[in-house]
Amino acid sequence: MAEKQTPPGKHTDNGHAHGKNGKKSKKIFQLQMQLNFKNIVIGLFVFFIIFSILGSIGNQASLLTSKPLSTVVNDVKAGKVKSIDVEDTKLTVTDKDGTKYTAIKESQDSLVDVLQKSGVDPKTVSINVKDLSAATMWAGLISNVLPFILTIAFLFFLFRQARGAQDNIFSFGQSKARIWNKDLPKVTFKDVAGVDDAKKELEEVVDFLKNPAKYKALGARTPKGVILVGPSGTGKTLLAKAMAGEAHTAFFSIAGSEFMEMLVGVGAARVRDLFAQAKKSAPAIIFIDEIDAIGRMRSVGIMGGHDEREQTLNQILVEMDGFEPNTAVLLVAATNRGDLLDPALLRPGRFDRRVVLDLPDMEGRKAILGIHAHGKPFASAVDWDRVAKRTVGFSGADLENMLNESAILAARENKKEIDMIDLEEAATKVKLGPEKKRLQSDLDRKMTAYHEAGHAVVSYYSPYLDIVHRISIVSRGMALGYTLSPPEKDRLHETKSHLIDEIAMTMGGRAAEETIFHEQTSGAANDIDQATRIARYMVMEFGMSDLGPINFGPSSDVTEWGKQYMEQSSISPDMQAKIDAEVQRFVNTGYKKALELLKKHRKDLDKIAAVLVKKETIESDEFETLMGGPKKKDAE
Repeated sequence: MAEKQTPPGKHTDNGHAHGKNGKKSKKIFQLQMQLNFKNIVIGLFVFFIIFSILGSIGNQASLLTSKPLSTVVNDVKAGKVKSIDVEDTKLTVTDKDGTKYTAIKESQDSLVDVLQKSGVDPKTVSINVKDLSAATMWAGLISNVLPFILTIAFLFFLFRQARGAQDNIFSFGQSKARIWNKDLPKVTFKDVAGVDDAKKELEEVVDFLKNPAKYKALGARTPKGVILVGPSGTGKTLLAKAMAGEAHTAFFSIAGSEFMEMLVGVGAARVRDLFAQAKKSAPAIIFIDEIDAIGRMRSVGIMGGHDEREQTLNQILVEMDGFEPNTAVLLVAATNRGDLLDPALLRPGRFDRRVVLDLPDMEGRKAILGIHAHGKPFASAVDWDRVAKRTVGFSGADLENMLNESAILAARENKKEIDMIDLEEAATKVKLGPEKKRLQSDLDRKMTAYHEAGHAVVSYYSPYLDIVHRISIVSRGMALGYTLSPPEKDRLHETKSHLIDEIAMTMGGRAAEETIFHEQTSGAANDIDQATRIARYMVMEFGMSDLGPINFGPSSDVTEWGKQYMEQSSISPDMQAKIDAEVQRFVNTGYKKALELLKKHRKDLDKIAAVLVKKETIESDEFETLMGGPKKKDAE
């Protein structure tokens, strides 16, 4: 399941590449034009602000004291004036003591003539004349024209934004599928492990696409659709990527939720556009991840058939097997909830193949570990068989995450290699969460130790249960402690004897509290819930109770048209009471068995609890030594 990445299929020619470069250059040019336009508008706006500020600074002179022209003449006569600045009709007078004031003269009169007519020698004062004709002209031009230009630019910007929004509205119906090309990383079937049966099915489909003549000669047609069903993390998306890398055809990838929008009819339009693009690039593969977002079973009754999701599903049904022949496009879909899909979508002629992916078995886990271990330095003492046995119930994603966590733990400790301690801690962290240091009183630690010791001792003396792998009172997640008993091998069947022992082991913590402290704590809440669920499955679905082999589980009615609607419970109140009584009997039977075992082996319980209080964690070898030897499993 590792993703060893190299470029995928090479079906793109040079002409297509040049077309892409041309489109890319056009987009860059448009982006530059938009940036230049914005820079011009921003520049003009900033210039207008600066001009306004400078204008206000220039007008600060008007804040000075204003005096009549006669005062200026008298001050010049008296020898008080140092200099006079003339700006058109405005005079700025600076006295010898530094005081400034302003005065106004007639525009047609010269200051020199005014002083001479008043009998004052103009040479006794410094007169500075400033020519403001050009500045006045530009100031008037800018103040009149710039607001008009900014208004036009602002309106133009609004029109462009409105046009872009309109383009987005009309592009809602276009498909958002991502097209794989040679620039994207490549995954092949060699990078997928643990799902050999599913891989063979898809390899055959890829061979159909590569060598259609071989199958057509025998009258076979290419499957129109393949649906991958299985729990999360088992490799459905990874298999789709491997198909893209192996088929050397056009590959369109999209999520089921991407078809849906708030506008009615958008999903169906996108389905049409997606299949139209795929047909142009035929042979092609379309991959829809999480198809249950749009492929759920269609409703009946008052809801009608005008729901947006149902219109999208109807369009997919038509595209896959409608009047128009569709032999060159293969639809691959993945979902975790295959039971929710519409029967019309799953029938042959649409999804011809249903590939079920399960959690990997021991050999599959070893293969997955081998792929993800590549490139990581592991110690030579690492026992991969033991790791594979330890990780029963792990998906491929869990295994990859476990190896990554082990590498992080080793790097944190400045190790050069990853050892079994790191792998064990990483596996526990993936399943239960990281360790938490919680402040506990001595009584809390003692209660937790006896609780976990109760689970372990009951498991040791129950012949149908697996060997205890680890006991710990170190808090992880919401649990104050844990007892791990992973199966030694993959179990395909559950027996009644094993399930009763499982209930007894689960109730061992509460039984230990009763035996030692004569008290009940809230720490057994999760154990009680788990034991009750096991007992309810035994009664309602497995038919293991005295009520007989009858399924009392939730039911639904499915008509011949594939419509589904919930019906009222068919279980009578009397029968429901009997079911509850049977569930209670199974739980109480397991609890009584746990009490009997712990009272009989009280010394073992005290011994294990004392070591847990002291060391916090006990591994399987040490546990068996404390118990007097390996567990006997004669019952199996």
